Amino acid sequence: MNSHAAGSSSGGSGDGGAQPRRNSRRPTYSKFTQQELPACKPILTPKWVVSVFVLVGVIFVPIGIVSLRASQQVVEIIDRYDDACIPAGVTDKLAYIQNKTSSKNCTRTLTVTKDMDQPIFVYYQLDNFYQNHRRYVKSRNDAQLRDNSSASETSNCDPEAKTADGKPIVPCGLIAWSLFNDTYSLIHNNEILDVDKTDISWKSDRDHKFGSDVFPQNFQEGPLQGGKKLNTSLPLSKQEDLIVWMRTAALPTFRKLYGRIHVDLKVNDTITVQLENNYNTYSFSGKKKLVLSTSTWLGGKNDFLGIAYLTVGGLCFFLAFAFTLLYLIKPRKMGDSNYLSWNRPPVGR
Repeated sequence: MNSHAAGSSSGGSGDGGAQPRRNSRRPTYSKFTQQELPACKPILTPKWVVSVFVLVGVIFVPIGIVSLRASQQVVEIIDRYDDACIPAGVTDKLAYIQNKTSSKNCTRTLTVTKDMDQPIFVYYQLDNFYQNHRRYVKSRNDAQLRDNSSASETSNCDPEAKTADGKPIVPCGLIAWSLFNDTYSLIHNNEILDVDKTDISWKSDRDHKFGSDVFPQNFQEGPLQGGKKLNTSLPLSKQEDLIVWMRTAALPTFRKLYGRIHVDLKVNDTITVQLENNYNTYSFSGKKKLVLSTSTWLGGKNDFLGIAYLTVGGLCFFLAFAFTLLYLIKPRKMGDSNYLSWNRPPVGR
């Protein structure tokens, strides 16, 4: 009687062989969940480690040398003119640049230091200008720039969203309002160089971000003007100076493409630059520079890429040499259990 009762209690519900209900939350077994899939588990022997470091060094050092040589072949002429174009005797630079009646014309002379093959890229460079500021970057309306049916949409564009009488500004926002408005005229051998300003912006921006049916409206007509005015007869997709400017820079020092010169310049040639110093960088202690530059297969002048490759490659060679020296001076037996922490004698004994 007692054994029968014990058997009934051990059977769970006593329904004659039914399986007990599974209450476990353990997931279904699989090789993936149990991390039992086939995997490569290389053993990092000293020979393998040294070989990998040597291989990386052999690859990186030549790439660094080639990149650095390509960068050094770029010829640049950089001329800072924001201070030089302030007339003699002017002490208040901010008042001068904000005075609409004062002449902003300035003449600069550039000397070519090395032969420059066409095309020669003309850039303007701004220093201490934070285009990446959060409020500045957000001050635009992409729908308005893209489609004429959204011309009245000016959200996120304050304080340059609408005019005093409530009319929408196209393009709205602080980015467009602060459009760079210095102009350059380059003269070589008493002839004005033609500065080609076509295709200076990204094709994707012209085709997808700025509409061919969107025209400027009520732009730079307020009491406080920020920069260049736009041609009201041209759609935004054709106003490439605006498109270049609206692609905001990530760093406070940046260059933006102004145009190209399709003329070869020889060493010691003289270029006369007649410019209008209109853009106000004096209120935030900024700098303005005019840059003439050639390019190579790697692009413009940038020594960082070559230096980075050389640094990493040199470090790999150094580590390979150090590990080889250590292995030869003080070799260790692979898989020696004496090096395990629990097999080592306690410190101080």
